[in-house]
Amino acid sequence: MPMYVPNSHTRLGNMKLDVGSGGQVLDLETAVKDGVLGGTGAGGLISSAGSEKLDLKKMIEELESMEVPSVFICPISLDPMQDPVTLCTGQTYERSNILKWLSLGHYTCPTTMQELWDDAVTPNRTLQQLIYSWFSQKYLAMKKRSEDVQGRVVELLETLKKVKGQSRVQALRELRQIVAEHATAKKAVLDNGGVALVSSLLGPFTMHAVGSEVIGILVNLDLDLTSTANLLQPAKISLMVDMLNEGSIETKINSTKLISMLIEGKDFDSENVSSLSLLAGLLRLVKDKRHPNGIKIGLGLLKTLCSFESVRNSVLSIGAIPHLVELLPSLNNECLEFALYILEILSTLSDGILALKDCPKTIPNMVRLLMKVSEKCTRLALSILCAVCQLAPEECAAVAVEAGLAAKLLLVIQSGCSPELKQRSAELLKLCSLNYTATIFISKCKLTKTIQ
Repeated sequence: MPMYVPNSHTRLGNMKLDVGSGGQVLDLETAVKDGVLGGTGAGGLISSAGSEKLDLKKMIEELESMEVPSVFICPISLDPMQDPVTLCTGQTYERSNILKWLSLGHYTCPTTMQELWDDAVTPNRTLQQLIYSWFSQKYLAMKKRSEDVQGRVVELLETLKKVKGQSRVQALRELRQIVAEHATAKKAVLDNGGVALVSSLLGPFTMHAVGSEVIGILVNLDLDLTSTANLLQPAKISLMVDMLNEGSIETKINSTKLISMLIEGKDFDSENVSSLSLLAGLLRLVKDKRHPNGIKIGLGLLKTLCSFESVRNSVLSIGAIPHLVELLPSLNNECLEFALYILEILSTLSDGILALKDCPKTIPNMVRLLMKVSEKCTRLALSILCAVCQLAPEECAAVAVEAGLAAKLLLVIQSGCSPELKQRSAELLKLCSLNYTATIFISKCKLTKTIQ
């Protein structure tokens, strides 16, 4: 059970806290006198005229990310109190938490561990009112900010209908920043026809500065089917591809994200996204090791595109195989699975398996991945190795064995991997043994090199 060690001001009589953004420290007597508690003083609770009383539980939930004064926190649950009660020791707790503590047979104060000479709990109405007042002020301020954000979004959308050139870029930039920071702004864009308006700015003659901001806005929104269909028009996709190839790294990543959003789980004409320009742009993004986020997003879209048979030859034609094989040792686990999936798909093409065979790092990199990352990576790497070794057994099997393949296959066979994976390992092990005498092959199966 979590415990909270309060500071020296936790007791009711001496309670002090910072209730304002300016760092002002108040004790309870001053708070009551000045009306911070929402009493009769001039500085009472902020509220809307004629509005219903705000629900404390709802306010606490909606302000959960805000830092709360420590005196409002129950030492048992470490959550803000809604019904604080005080023990005979002077320590205050949430009613339900301290009653549960007492019901378990504890006759001590959870914070001080003093023995209780009286098990009565006294409602701390003053603290409860202070908690309510503090949360009400923060909640109403948050609601006002939210309304201001929504109002600004509407203003910007109206502005975009009228302005052009640099003024349009500035309005879009501000809208992009607001949408990225506020959930209420996203809703305001959707509710006020903002998606259609912003999407209409994408076209064959769109300035790159405008296109970059538009894509940055759209990638942060939940697009419906109508919006998606509109954005999948060839002219709009073409502009996104241009942004991917010529924009800043942020624009390249946003363009890749947006194209991924548009094609994910949708029925569409794959010819719209199979251009060599798109694939080449993705490959450049994946090869840029300075930006790990770009690598993951680029590989994810390449993986999706490779699921379309009509796209695979195009991926192959841009030289994807040697570049991806070269990247393997530097990729994290998630990216490794993406890259291996792409390579395995390409290995089903006759030119693809030839490219894998001719790449000098294919076999050593695949052998290294066996039993190293995950069963999925092992399965994909083994599939590629099987394809390469079956294509040229005498040449490739010997290279694989020298790279430590035999020992790795024995590890797979003796592991807890799936029966199918073990069977494939046994078949490849047998294929590799054909070019060796029994004694020499057994020596190749020693695990020392593999472990090192």
